[in-house]
Amino acid sequence: MAMRWWPVLVAAAMMATAAEGFISAKTWSAVRRANDRGGPFVGSSCPTPTRWIPSSTPQASPLPLPSPPTSTSKLNAGLTTQLLLSLFRVKGIVHWGIAGNADEGLQIGDVTIPEHWAHLSLWNWQRYGDGPENELPLEAAGDYTRDLGFLNFSDYTAAGPSPNELNSIWFQPEEIFPVSGKPEQRQHAFWVPVSSRYFSLAEKLEGMELPACVNATTCLPRAPRVTRVRRGCSANVFLDNAAYRQFLRAKFGCTPVEMESAAVALVAHQHAVPFLTIRSLSDLAGGGSSLGNEAGEFLAIAAQNAVDVMLNFVPLLADGGAAHDAVAADM
Repeated sequence: MAMRWWPVLVAAAMMATAAEGFISAKTWSAVRRANDRGGPFVGSSCPTPTRWIPSSTPQASPLPLPSPPTSTSKLNAGLTTQLLLSLFRVKGIVHWGIAGNADEGLQIGDVTIPEHWAHLSLWNWQRYGDGPENELPLEAAGDYTRDLGFLNFSDYTAAGPSPNELNSIWFQPEEIFPVSGKPEQRQHAFWVPVSSRYFSLAEKLEGMELPACVNATTCLPRAPRVTRVRRGCSANVFLDNAAYRQFLRAKFGCTPVEMESAAVALVAHQHAVPFLTIRSLSDLAGGGSSLGNEAGEFLAIAAQNAVDVMLNFVPLLADGGAAHDAVAADM
């Protein structure tokens, strides 16, 4: 969402000329002035800003807050996060938006704050005829692993298990090169933890009151809640399939399922920058009515709830001085 009550500082960075390279002299001058006058920053980002203009204007944030849109997908979110960290004096990141819900104990409108994030669309796709006992290509070299498990397509044949030439996909961790690591020595990351301090501060939001009605005739069964959860999952997939939703919940314990947060997590983790993601549940990821996905009907209230929780979280950082703390003490 374009936060109209805060300066948006990042979009101009993409307007470089060929002669000036990555960023124009004029834009770089503006970035330096912003850093000198306003930093250090807490960076705020969300996927699709033009659809998420809040209905009310809150008080100005007590912290400087550059707020770039990431657009959808893991690639876009990762690039935007890297730009944010490269251009500005960022001491923490708060990412927010909507998500599908894989937890039947929660409802649309609830706002989730996961403790860990994973990217679930990096696979080793196994050839037909091989099974769990067969080594994956390049597994011996450490490029791939069978440690995280697999999805076998034959288990999801409508008439019952039967051979399927699509066989199995094996979930893989990301290769990362943290700033604190040895040069050119890769590490692997699957579950990326959020900032322990940010996650602890988020507990103060769990009693927050949120609206239950989209309009005079459309209301949720109960008032939405803010809840901290164990795990959120990202993939370059809009999930509207009950079987895969159930698989992800059973296999990985996912609550929110969406397309960006793991990318933000991986970039922040490699730079040792504290981060937190806030995701409001807009639909049941294929687990609801057979009439269709619920996101179109409940997008407005889910988006508003995500905005409201984010705006209530950021002042907690200022109150506790978290934006200025040493990163090493957090990670």
